Amino acid sequence: MVIIGMMAFPPDSEKEMAERFAAALPVPPFMTLRGPYVNSEVGVGNKIISVYEFDQSRIKEAYEFVLTRYSKYVGVPGLTYSVQPWLEMTD
Repeated sequence: MVIIGMMAFPPDSEKEMAERFAAALPVPPFMTLRGPYVNSEVGVGNKIISVYEFDQSRIKEAYEFVLTRYSKYVGVPGLTYSVQPWLEMTD
C-alpha cells in the first residue's frame, strides 16, 4: 500500500520550503520513501510528489505520520498539498 503526497508552491516560496524540508521528520523504519520527485514549470511554480510505501496493516500510523510531516509546511505562502492513500489492485 502507498500514500502519495503532493505539494505545489510558487517560486518565491522555494527558500522557505527548502528550510522546512531540511527539518522534515525522518521516515520511520516500517516505511520506504520514493522521491521526492520535483517538477518546475516556468510561470506556474514547483510541484513535488512523494510515495510512501508500507504494509497495509500499518495504515493508521502511516497516515498519521505523513499528515504530521506535511503539516510542518502549513503557512508557506502559496502552498497547496494533498495526502492520499492508494491501494494496489490486488488489495
